[in-house]
Formats: sequence, structure tokens, C-alpha cells
Amino acid sequence: MSRKLIWIALFSLVAIVTAAPRGEAASAPEIDAGVSETLDRFFYRIGGARELAHNAVGILVFPSVVKAGFGVGGEYGEGALRIRGRTAGYYNTLSASFGFQLGVQARSVVIMFMTEQALNQFRRTAGWKVGVDGSIAIITVGIGGSIDTNKITSPVVGFILDPKGLMYNLTLEGSKITRISR
Repeated sequence: MSRKLIWIALFSLVAIVTAAPRGEAASAPEIDAGVSETLDRFFYRIGGARELAHNAVGILVFPSVVKAGFGVGGEYGEGALRIRGRTAGYYNTLSASFGFQLGVQARSVVIMFMTEQALNQFRRTAGWKVGVDGSIAIITVGIGGSIDTNKITSPVVGFILDPKGLMYNLTLEGSKITRISR
């Protein structure tokens, strides 16, 4: 490996670490408040979202997943799994990427488990990897749009929201979701 590549990688790592909005882990009440706020925004802006959530057996919400990169990138966020409206555990999501990338962005992620089998598989797997241990069908809807709950047949569906409330089509492939204690 060339010396220049090592310096770029180290600089990228420093940029990612310093770009993070805070260096401490969120407390359980902070995560719960963020999850509630994210779900309220989701339900308010997207028609059919509340009905879909009502049909889900579990909802995993990451209120803020921060992605940063300078050549080498990474993303991290903390969230909670809710089952029947109650928090059933806290999780983090982590991923790394390589290639041209520059900057920092934050997004919210909502993952709905539509079947007991999908939820149980997620809860049994330590370090659940999107695309390996289970796949997530990303649903894209713009502001003012609505979700046709009759057309959703995937056992796990996901939504990615930007801070303005728009949903954009990105992937969660390669993300690792791990249970954490709070």
C-alpha cells in the first residue's frame, strides 16, 4: 500500500470522527424521544404510513444516521425497536464504504418487520447484516405521496427520510445492525 493512500485513509478517518455531531452515546430517553419524533414526522407527511405501521409486528427506527466520508466513508446511528408501541431494545447501525465521497449528511431510517418470522430472525441474529441475514425492500415516496399498503408484500420494508422529510432512494445494503444496552 502506498504511503499516499495510507495518509488519505487516515485523514478520512479523522474527518469522519470529527464530523460526528457528538462523541457520546445517546441515553435511552434520548433515543426514545428521537424515535417518537421521527415516527410522528413520518406519519404526518406520508399517507398510509400509520396504517402500515399498525400492520407491522415491529418497527426499528434510527432517528439520525450520520454518514461522513472523504474517500473512505462510514455511517453510524442509534435507534430503538418498538413492538406494539413499546421499546423492546436499542440498536446501532454501522457501515463503511470506499470510493469517491465527500461530505457529511444525516438521515432517518425506519424499518418495518411485517411478519413475526422476519422479526424473530432479526432478534435472534447478533450483528444482523442487511443483504446477508435479511433484505429490506426500500420504499420511496415523496412528500404528499402515500403508501399503498395493499401492494407491500415484503417481510421487511424500509424508508429513508432526509431532514426535510423527503424520502430518497438509497440502499441500506452492507449495514450491520447490532443490539446495544442503554
